[in-house]
Amino acid sequence: MTLEEKISLVVGVGMLDRRDNPKGRVSGAAGETVEIERLKIPAASFADGPAGLRIHHDREGDTGKYHTTAFPVETMLASSWNRTMLRKVGEAMGREAREYGVDFLLAPAVNIHRNPLCGRNFEYYSEDPLLTAEMAAPFIEGVQSQGVGACIKHFVANEQETNRMTVDTVVSERALREIYLRPFEIAIRKAKPWTLMSSYNKLYGSYTSQSRWLLTEILREEWGFEGFVMTDWFAGDDAAKQIEAGNDLIMPGKSFQNSPQRKSECEEIRLAIESGDLDLDTLDERVKAILRILVRTPAFSGCEYSNSPDLEANAAISYEAGCEGVVLLKNESALPLSAGAPFVVFGTGQIETVRGGTGSGETHPAYTVSLLEGMEERGLAVDKEVAEFYRRKIEELRSADYSISYGVWNEEIRPRLPEDLFDEAALDELSNRNEAALVVISRISGEGRDRRLEEGDYYLTEDELKLIAGVSKAFRKRGKRVIGILNIGSPIEVESWAGLFDGILLLWQPGQEAGRILADVISGSVNPSGKLPTTFPRTYADVPSRSFPGEPADNPSVVSYDEGIYVGYRYYETFRVKPVFEFGFGLSYTDFEYSDPEIILEGEEVIISLIIKNTGSTAGKEVFQVYVKAPKGKIDKPRLELRGFGKTDLLQPGEEEKLTVRLSKEELASFDGYRWIVEQGEYEFLIGASSRDVRSTGKVRLRKTGGDLRWQIERK
Repeated sequence: MTLEEKISLVVGVGMLDRRDNPKGRVSGAAGETVEIERLKIPAASFADGPAGLRIHHDREGDTGKYHTTAFPVETMLASSWNRTMLRKVGEAMGREAREYGVDFLLAPAVNIHRNPLCGRNFEYYSEDPLLTAEMAAPFIEGVQSQGVGACIKHFVANEQETNRMTVDTVVSERALREIYLRPFEIAIRKAKPWTLMSSYNKLYGSYTSQSRWLLTEILREEWGFEGFVMTDWFAGDDAAKQIEAGNDLIMPGKSFQNSPQRKSECEEIRLAIESGDLDLDTLDERVKAILRILVRTPAFSGCEYSNSPDLEANAAISYEAGCEGVVLLKNESALPLSAGAPFVVFGTGQIETVRGGTGSGETHPAYTVSLLEGMEERGLAVDKEVAEFYRRKIEELRSADYSISYGVWNEEIRPRLPEDLFDEAALDELSNRNEAALVVISRISGEGRDRRLEEGDYYLTEDELKLIAGVSKAFRKRGKRVIGILNIGSPIEVESWAGLFDGILLLWQPGQEAGRILADVISGSVNPSGKLPTTFPRTYADVPSRSFPGEPADNPSVVSYDEGIYVGYRYYETFRVKPVFEFGFGLSYTDFEYSDPEIILEGEEVIISLIIKNTGSTAGKEVFQVYVKAPKGKIDKPRLELRGFGKTDLLQPGEEEKLTVRLSKEELASFDGYRWIVEQGEYEFLIGASSRDVRSTGKVRLRKTGGDLRWQIERK
């Protein structure tokens, strides 16, 4: 390869569907590598995809439609705690990407739910690094089983949108290793993603895309990463430093060609080589890293794509995944609804249902089944008069003072509609003719902006609260049920109004099959089996990440992760701060019995097993969780940490299943600031249905014997 060819290969072709590259191989793709015709190296395409492939559904001069499947958001997928389901979703997205000519899916995103106000939390799995990694790994394997590369992102400490391209993250190396790097490490070792995306932010004063410590010493030398690294779009401020650090591909490329302040990335790299600041051997390493992966792509193999994926089959997988991720938060004999019993639905979200967030997590499906449409389609006894009222009212409002506009991502910006639309007399009449009431609360957030600690976002609005209070009063005085439906992407404040409901169903943002999922859950056709992957605090003041989104508050330049390792449930459990709904929590329409817990040793592993039996009258699935309480040693540790989990198959009443978790000593290690260490002492294993619902415990001691740490089981 000539020097010019090498430089061109490590820099993308520029933003697609813009003046500098108006076409692109795939309309709406996020970027491409350069085609080198002389060497028969084709362009490879990259497209967003945490909740489904994001490309344009229509194309200029083309009457065809190129819709993709809208899957549940990552947080909802993590609520399934189901590795098999994540593999299926990955396979479906991989097939869809391949059939549309996409070579790399820019997913999964494995950043941590450090604070509930992060605008992209819906796009991330969990507050826990292990659960995050165990969801990401099978997803990656699924995507790549279809010959399409997965891209794990954003590496690393990118837990906010405010000033995301410049903010400097300050975090202890222990917290960085145990919480924020850990999901990347586990998923990379297990699933071997073809690519990784470095993040926008700085870490310890340097852009992550320009950090040799991160990209070479940790990622490649410690973890053995064999793929290539790309920048996030327009990240960093020095192309040559990015190449030197270990960032192989600069995306989208050509981003400074019209800027008087900076040269293009290609010119920056060329000048650095000519001056000796960048070694030619280093550039060769970057080129080889990219080529080793490009030869695996559909584009390189000349794969002919159909532009016609099986959207019907993928919609079925989206529906199935959504059903697995619904979380039943409260149920005082409220759900499922009695067959044929009439009920009424309140809230504009029943029609303007939020399927997912905005930005790179957006999708363009052929349809979205609204909550109301799904209930009507399934033949449920929805109050038709109220349903028609909402249809007319929303149309009226949107055509006047609440018209829709469009944002920088071409996403719809919908002014919040009024919710308090019924007076006391109307509610009284509706409670007389219906057996139950559903109240839908919806929220949306997205890339580029964090959520707000204000009404209409983290808090309910005054008219939402008035609607809930009015409905609750009218229906409860007749002994009828009131159920809240949360169509949200991240926690909101619930403590102040949860008592007004007899049942609360967390629907998350469930993708294009939203209404069908809700209908089947409330009717009892589907038994909810989701468990929370993130904590719902009683009050925002309880959230441990005090520095968010950083300092100064009005325009942060630095964010300090001063809570250290005490993120999410690690904080709430260690410091005895009671949440309203804890990590791992989720109810069911049936009951499960945990029995015959056993801890045995097999070689260097501890094996924890138990039997879960469905003792109720409805078929269902259960998630069991294994937490470990470490001994007091040289360094402080959380009261407990998730170290394993499993989910049963669908158990019929009376049916049981044995589940097992295997743990090595290394999986119990903590980082002492210099190295990973496993301290000797007594380790307590807590088996339960959530971080607070512990059903049984067992203890194992690690002792030094002949210089080695050896397991010893303590028998009662």
